[in-house]
Amino acid sequence: MKSLFLSFSLLLLCSLSFAQDTVSHKKLQAKRTTVVPKIDGILNDAAWEGVPIATGFIENNPTPGRVETAERGTEVKMIYDDNAVYVAVRMHAKQDSVAHEIMTRDQIGNSDFFGIFFDTFLDGINGNGFFVTASGTQFDAKYSQVGGEDPNWNAVWESNVNIDEKGWTVEMRIPYSALRFSSKDVQKWGLNFIRKRAYENSQTFWNFVDPKVNGLMNQSGIWEGLRDIKAPLRLSFSPYISAYANHYPYNIPGVKNTTTSFNGGMDVKYGINSSFTLDMTLIPDFGQVQSDNRILNLTPFEVKFDENRSFFTEGTELFNKGDLFYSRRIGASPSFFNDISGQLQPGERITKSPQESKVINATKISGRTAKGLGIGVFNAVTNTMYSEVEDSLGNKREIQSQPLTNYNVLVLDQTLKNNSSVSFINTNVLRQGSSYDANVSAFLLNLNDKKNVYYVNAATKMSYLTANPERNKRSGYYYEVEAGKQSGTFTWSYNQKLADRRFDPSDMGFFTNNNFLNQTAILHYNIYKPGKWYNTIQSYFAFNYSRMFKPSAFQSYYMEQGTFVRYKNLWSTELDFNWKAKGNDFYESRNGKVFQTPESFSVRLFVNPNRSKAYNFGGNIGFEKQKLFNGRTYYNYFFQNLRVNDKLRFSLDLDYQPSYDYVGWVAFNGNETVFSRYDRNTVENVLNVKYSFTNRMGINVRLRHYWSDRRNSEFYTLNPNGSLAAYKGPALTGTDRNYNVFNIDFIYTWQFAPGSELSVAYKDVSENSENAYTKRYFNNLNRTVSGPQNNSLSIKMLYYIDYLDLRGKRKHK
Repeated sequence: MKSLFLSFSLLLLCSLSFAQDTVSHKKLQAKRTTVVPKIDGILNDAAWEGVPIATGFIENNPTPGRVETAERGTEVKMIYDDNAVYVAVRMHAKQDSVAHEIMTRDQIGNSDFFGIFFDTFLDGINGNGFFVTASGTQFDAKYSQVGGEDPNWNAVWESNVNIDEKGWTVEMRIPYSALRFSSKDVQKWGLNFIRKRAYENSQTFWNFVDPKVNGLMNQSGIWEGLRDIKAPLRLSFSPYISAYANHYPYNIPGVKNTTTSFNGGMDVKYGINSSFTLDMTLIPDFGQVQSDNRILNLTPFEVKFDENRSFFTEGTELFNKGDLFYSRRIGASPSFFNDISGQLQPGERITKSPQESKVINATKISGRTAKGLGIGVFNAVTNTMYSEVEDSLGNKREIQSQPLTNYNVLVLDQTLKNNSSVSFINTNVLRQGSSYDANVSAFLLNLNDKKNVYYVNAATKMSYLTANPERNKRSGYYYEVEAGKQSGTFTWSYNQKLADRRFDPSDMGFFTNNNFLNQTAILHYNIYKPGKWYNTIQSYFAFNYSRMFKPSAFQSYYMEQGTFVRYKNLWSTELDFNWKAKGNDFYESRNGKVFQTPESFSVRLFVNPNRSKAYNFGGNIGFEKQKLFNGRTYYNYFFQNLRVNDKLRFSLDLDYQPSYDYVGWVAFNGNETVFSRYDRNTVENVLNVKYSFTNRMGINVRLRHYWSDRRNSEFYTLNPNGSLAAYKGPALTGTDRNYNVFNIDFIYTWQFAPGSELSVAYKDVSENSENAYTKRYFNNLNRTVSGPQNNSLSIKMLYYIDYLDLRGKRKHK
């Protein structure tokens, strides 16, 4: 995963829409060079002589509008030729004030950094960012109107740094193959620079980025006068080979405890023209991604997991419009995995059942025309999957758990005046055979006023599921409208959403429930000018009212209030309050019956330290109380980080949430819906260890233990009006839960050449789920680590090949 630094420091900058009329734009004249500088971080090349200097950086945080002084100044020079853009930067500072923790690629850590933003189509919406830390680590990201920052985007480029008595310097070479731009003879690009000082948590921009103005790319300067540059042939190949050894003690005759496998495949990237790129992965291998954070889920809804596979996260900003694409559907558990047990004959048992679908290939085509039309096409195919069952006589047969399946996304996104846009999105899932297919279409409209202060957003969506032997065809609809004020000290928004009973985008999207009409209003008041004891204060007030759509019925109403304060010592606190009225829950019962939810109140305090300190700690505490049976939860989260030196770092997170006298669904007894009153403990411990040999080679180790339980004390029958009555049926046994999972992820990575990587991964997973409570944390931990464990050791080598380098057409020293 990429560093949290941009998500934190640019959080208020990457937002929904952008302006062009209320922001001043500095200009920098482009200069062509015939001399290629050596990218070594030492600014003594003749190529830099007489180049215009971009300086006068302006602070964005903690004191917006403050101009850098000369002794702390930043000086940037840029030149270009037929192949690339070159950047040289001198950053003045006291030598001992430059933070330079060594991290591997895409990790910032506690380090100063310099970055450059390009808006090559000058639309104030889309852009690319290239960043280098004082330890020489590279980080790159993509920016868009919908996705904000996409830190998973990667390009191949060069950089080097040097720390000296004046501060530090950086040189960068960004080839045109890393950018998309028009074919005009003379071009203007949006341009901005950022400098971050880690020890004082300050950031400055060349062109001022006002935190009160909505947007980032729209607050860029202009790089003008680029002449006669042409997009190169953008064609690269990244073949890989990998080997796996897996061990699990099945101890079943005929089933091997240890298995091995060898894999090979390739990623291909091709620039169709100067604006559009094709990305393809053939026989992909995702076995080395971080393990999921599995939990005990007592809700009626599925758990949404993070996407850790780079192909499905990189450059997907167009496909994320409309919130219809949940990439974890591709290669997830087979579609009909849970139906296998219902197809067993007497005496049969499941001997082999793949937990994940095999992805055969996946392809993305995306880009934007000179007239602002963004086009995205995504397609992926997963193979037919089978489970193997065996009867008592040893006879084996296969049951299909998923047919051959094709996933497709089409996006058309047209930018309009004032950085507004209109979009069409279509997702489609086609399954071989008699299984049903699914299609969802959506239209989106985003309108902003000329000054980027007020906005209106609207969306309408329709889902369609084809008929199959088990059900008729089904279609449903959804709409959403939002309006508000998005710039200034005081901002607000109002949102309304409606989904009918048949709307279902879950075959390719993530969607928990339908049949609702929700309304939300949010007020924000932010103070960005530092006071005597604070740097910034941000507060909000939110209201939400929800009804079931058909038949119309009240569901919930809540209010929230929160205040965030960052202090002069760089610590911060946030205090949040939430009140929820008594309501009606139509999902907890799992059969559509209403459950009367109790009135509740909660308060939470978050404390975050100055993370530039070698040792820092923080966390949050909170309390929630419900009126029904005096139900209550205590929130206790604590973290600490220890940076031993610039290479070695430890971090430990502890989350402990005890709950008492809560009520929820537990079982069905004939026609009765049974709820229980229960206590629950949830404990999660995560230890991370990072050691970087260099900024290209490092080790990351992650250990996670999660324990959660459910201890039922009393049982109730759900009445037709949603109230509870004492349960009088037969005794319910086996309804307690005790769930543990322990993970080890050990990853060694070495970027031995630009875009090329060797990685070694060791994974250990131990999991158990019981219907009887086990007391005490260490008893649970011991039972988990001493139980059966799934061990995996893999090695993977990926090699980046640029077609132009292969043909010897690129001449660069």
